[in-house]
Amino acid sequence: MKRNFAIIVSIISASLLQIQNSEAQSVKKVLTLDEVIKLSEEQSPSALMAKHRFRASYWQYRSFRAQYLPSLTLTGTIPDFSNGLEKVYNSVTDQYVYRAKSTVSTTGTLALSQAIGPLGTTISLSSDLTLYKDIEKKLPVNYITNPVSININQPIRRYNTLKWQAKIEPLRYEMAKKDFLNTIEEVHGTAVQNFFSLALAQINKQIAEMNYSNADTLYRIAQGRYQLGTIAEDDLLQMQLSFLNAETARKQADMNLRDRQIRLASFLGFNENVEIELIIPNEIPNLQVDLQEVLNLALANNPDIINQRVNTLNARSSLAQARNQRGVTATMTASVGFNQQNTDFLMAYENLSNSQRVRIGLTLPILDWGQARGKYLMAKSSLELAEVQEKQNMSNFQQNLFLDVAQFNLQSDQVRIAAKSDTVATRRYEVTKARFLIGKISVLDLNDADSRKDTNRRAYIQALQAYWSYFYNIRALTLYDFINRKPIETDFEKVLY
Repeated sequence: MKRNFAIIVSIISASLLQIQNSEAQSVKKVLTLDEVIKLSEEQSPSALMAKHRFRASYWQYRSFRAQYLPSLTLTGTIPDFSNGLEKVYNSVTDQYVYRAKSTVSTTGTLALSQAIGPLGTTISLSSDLTLYKDIEKKLPVNYITNPVSININQPIRRYNTLKWQAKIEPLRYEMAKKDFLNTIEEVHGTAVQNFFSLALAQINKQIAEMNYSNADTLYRIAQGRYQLGTIAEDDLLQMQLSFLNAETARKQADMNLRDRQIRLASFLGFNENVEIELIIPNEIPNLQVDLQEVLNLALANNPDIINQRVNTLNARSSLAQARNQRGVTATMTASVGFNQQNTDFLMAYENLSNSQRVRIGLTLPILDWGQARGKYLMAKSSLELAEVQEKQNMSNFQQNLFLDVAQFNLQSDQVRIAAKSDTVATRRYEVTKARFLIGKISVLDLNDADSRKDTNRRAYIQALQAYWSYFYNIRALTLYDFINRKPIETDFEKVLY
């Protein structure tokens, strides 16, 4: 009894598992083109990677902006121990002598700094305290204070990093925003490709099922006619061959359909158990775009154009840096403040003395074997190359844009013609099939009508695909919605978090 009970439980468990698996495999989603495009923007891996790239660019820009904001820093040395010999002047003997020295000190500095980008100047307000003790002489701790001092660091004829970053980084960040929007539009374009690949597979499946059903019917009719002697054996064999080919095409179409379903599901972030069925759009917008408008929008919004400007600015920055390294460079450092020292901590902040310091450091290359000149000439050549590439890329971009606009403006007529051809070819097949059934035409004529019917149906789907592909390509190039007549924008705050 126990054995029989265990067998029954196993059978029931296996049946339940099979039902669950069947339910898991039966998940079905019916999607339109707009829904597929929306899903691709929200959850496709390509869109998610675009968000992460933009976040990295955003924090790079934030780091650049932070250089222009005041910074408060605390630095210190805890402790600084020294034990050795020091050189000391003996005024009695008028000679230098060495004596043992053992000291320990602790230093802390609090500084508020502000950079001035156009000048390359750094201004800081600082306060520092040093605790100094001579262990060798066993003296009490000496407090050395600098309660407040104003410090200025001014490069003279040096490469100004902040000045060039102020030109490049805002443009680079603008490019990052445009690049994100451009990438999302390219994701939309990929969604269109995957959508119509599956749509074509669906149509091929429908065609294969219909052709199989028609071939089966016609083959049966041909068998009856052959027995009556109204058709020859070669006509019968032709119908049998058509039936066998239709059966093979049906199985192949079924396999291709599942493959395209899995591809689209993966692109949209679904698992392999999702079965997608598409609603193919039958209408397209009545839209023609103006070439000059598209060109102006592309020049203003396309990230590739902005990237060319960034590359040229980087080359100019490198040339400026190489030029400044060729001659004399200097740095002026100036500070003014107060200081005092005392073994009593509170007294170290009383009766403060004035403290001033001005220093100018010079650097003059004497002999570098042409290294600075070589760097300058390379930077100059790189700038000239960048300018030539910018002009050439701009020319190529405009030419390609002209072709894209011309191709898009042709697509609405192509779709209209393809739709009409599909209707005519379907009607012709129905008429030809009816005439074949009454023995008015041959098998070859029927097969020709059948083939043209299928070809024109596929051509209609491909025309729709071409229209929407060119449409989203124009959107990606211009970052402009020509249907709603507004720029393509997004809330970048939501992209960051």
